[in-house]
Amino acid sequence: MVQVNKPRIGFFGKMNVGKSSLVNALTGQQVSLVADTPGTTTDPVKKVIELIGIGPVELIDTAGVDDLSELGEKRVSRTNDALDQVDLAVLVFAGNFDEYDQTLMTTCKARKVPFFLVQNKTDLPTTNVEIQGVDVIPFTCKKPNTELLLKSIAQHLPKSSYAQDVILDDYVQAGDEVVLVIPIDGSAPQGRLILPQVQTIRNLLDIGATAVCVKDTELRNYLQNHTPKLVVTDSQAFKYVSSVVSPHILLTSFSILFSRLKGDFEAFLQGTPVINRLKDGDKILVLESCSHSVNKCDDIGRVKIPNWLQTFTGKKLFFTTINNLDPLPADVKEYKLAIQCGGCMVTRTQILRRLEILKEAGVAVSNYGLTIAWCNGIFDRVTELFRKKGI
Repeated sequence: MVQVNKPRIGFFGKMNVGKSSLVNALTGQQVSLVADTPGTTTDPVKKVIELIGIGPVELIDTAGVDDLSELGEKRVSRTNDALDQVDLAVLVFAGNFDEYDQTLMTTCKARKVPFFLVQNKTDLPTTNVEIQGVDVIPFTCKKPNTELLLKSIAQHLPKSSYAQDVILDDYVQAGDEVVLVIPIDGSAPQGRLILPQVQTIRNLLDIGATAVCVKDTELRNYLQNHTPKLVVTDSQAFKYVSSVVSPHILLTSFSILFSRLKGDFEAFLQGTPVINRLKDGDKILVLESCSHSVNKCDDIGRVKIPNWLQTFTGKKLFFTTINNLDPLPADVKEYKLAIQCGGCMVTRTQILRRLEILKEAGVAVSNYGLTIAWCNGIFDRVTELFRKKGI
């Protein structure tokens, strides 16, 4: 399967500790501007490189966390945003390890961001820093030991951020026929398929299965002469598709497939039934981990799911939508349910990190496809093949 989401590795620290020089040494290119003037790096600078054994990764050079200039507050804010979006943080310091460095380390622990420390400029007179339970790598850009640094990155980067997990490998076999129902309506992107559809097709081809793509309007006629092993549909078409597909044919959705690939499927299974216990005034968090245009009146996360939930429950509910990987609300404990999208544009590590925060706060979690299935009364049916296998 082709890797789509590149793991993000961020470099964080105070001004003038050599973050930009370190990134340049790693890439062998002048990716970031380097100068003795504090605050040279303002906005995060990004560069994609290939790491042996991992594949392409995105390096992110950030502004100093101790920037007290007039624009410093905004720069530091963008650095903090970047910290929430990386799969691995490389915390760079030079000389003494002070309160800024300690705060960065504490923040990584609180946000569950994997990290290790790089003590830079060790060619200068300095004291070796040892922190119990944390890896500290010595480095100097005068004689850069990039091999040691790359090895440390590979050791600390969560495998879930780049490993090629399965979509249907553990169920579908070579020769099986799988029908993919792809509605072409106002919410479909112009001239292309969405990423989960593309990745599912590729996965089936890799398996050696037969992938048959049809529009929802063509499904009934196709099934009159064919009996596929499985039908996978866009979740938004669940109501119609479930009425057309015979009960003896297994049915699921692209979003549910990605809830296994990218999310915490067991937590989603346990959290979705909370829908039946929602009350008037309850707050729902919708996690839309992408940045598509929201101008369409039938947006699934902002319009359709809220409408389906309120119609199904008969309750007046209040919804907050978090776009891309923006920070979760400070009052997250006030939410009764969080609904995560398929997550095709982010890594599994990034989704699992925010789901863990929600679970620790006592917030039930679900997924777009599972929520839609519950509201259509077909939750058990569309999760049957996975629950049978205990996965």
